Amino acid sequence: MPAPIPLEVPVSGDAASLRIRDDVALAAIAPSSWQRIAGTQPFVSHAWLSALDETGCATAQTGWTPRLLTAWRGSTLVGAMPLYAKTHSYGEYVFDWGWASAYRHHGRRYYPKLVAAIPFTPVTGPRMLADDPAVRHALLARARAELARGYSSLHVLFTDQLQSAEGLASGMTIRSGVQFHWTNAAYRDFADFLSALNHAKRSKIRQERQRVAAAGIEFRRLDGSAIGASDWAFFHDCYTRTYAAHGSTPYLTLEFFERVAAQLPQSMLLAVGYRGSRPVCAALDIHDGHTLWGRYWGTRDFIAGLHFEACYYQAIEFCIERGIARFEGGAQGSHKLARGLLPTPTQSLHTIADPAFASAIARFCATERTEIEHAIDELEASSPFRRAAANDDSDLPTRTDDDPARR
Repeated sequence: MPAPIPLEVPVSGDAASLRIRDDVALAAIAPSSWQRIAGTQPFVSHAWLSALDETGCATAQTGWTPRLLTAWRGSTLVGAMPLYAKTHSYGEYVFDWGWASAYRHHGRRYYPKLVAAIPFTPVTGPRMLADDPAVRHALLARARAELARGYSSLHVLFTDQLQSAEGLASGMTIRSGVQFHWTNAAYRDFADFLSALNHAKRSKIRQERQRVAAAGIEFRRLDGSAIGASDWAFFHDCYTRTYAAHGSTPYLTLEFFERVAAQLPQSMLLAVGYRGSRPVCAALDIHDGHTLWGRYWGTRDFIAGLHFEACYYQAIEFCIERGIARFEGGAQGSHKLARGLLPTPTQSLHTIADPAFASAIARFCATERTEIEHAIDELEASSPFRRAAANDDSDLPTRTDDDPARR
């Protein structure tokens, strides 16, 4: 593995120099200091990232060697960048297997590469954790400089709009993707949400929910400390069954889930489906005051429509009840469109060390961006929501704003 290179970056107009370090482990940083720069999103919290490391989920043994960059002014932490050296492309959700194959075809080595990301988490957010633009610039410059030490490339995944723009300005290539997100239009209840959909989609969701109920399934939504050890054990069993059914190995351990639940109870939501007293499925969502993220689910019994109920409708109901503005349904899945989740572009940043490959990949990303823009346009044309001029409300009663049927 390439050796670390300490780097000190003077900041114009600042009495103290900014030092970027790669020799400080997350465990050596006080959680309070980390949270001061990380913000409120659970996935970039000290608790989440340290749990990935200390439970063995994102380590050198699993192909995720931590290369954390930290920014300091004197003894004060002013920024950080969760960075990993990768020996594969699993658990990233921005798929570059074709790039690796092209490298092999030309007798080149694609791995190791550098990835700035939240492992196993396709969630948009900050990757350079700092309020000061100069600190973010220095962190990104430091990560790019590391390519001279033998890494093929740097990939900064699921960047927010601000940091995407900053990366583009620094000369990185932007790659686009698409996810499906739901927006809470101040719905009063689930029926109010359904009333915003066109007749066909409204009827389909009602039928799916009725089918699950007719199978004798009832859901309980558990949050915070109400989720017990037996609930986590059941959820993890369902989670591993889902991976096994697809011939894959799960990334996360029961110990990881128990640990983040203990440290971030306010962010946990577990929707458990029961048939009588027996649990049959579970879906885990993570949330803050503004957004709920759908993460993992699994089931012991196949029941038609159960996946949609556990993963989407329970989450949407929870958002409506709590006044949460946004529900992000996870990676991919155009089937989410019919459930009220609309296409939303995502972005990532890439620097390729080899100039010839960098040019080819930049051209590929430009073409891909255009294709994704067209795909989003087509998906938006198939929106499940009613259009103002559409006459598709035959199953809705005539109501005034104070009609109790809307509540």
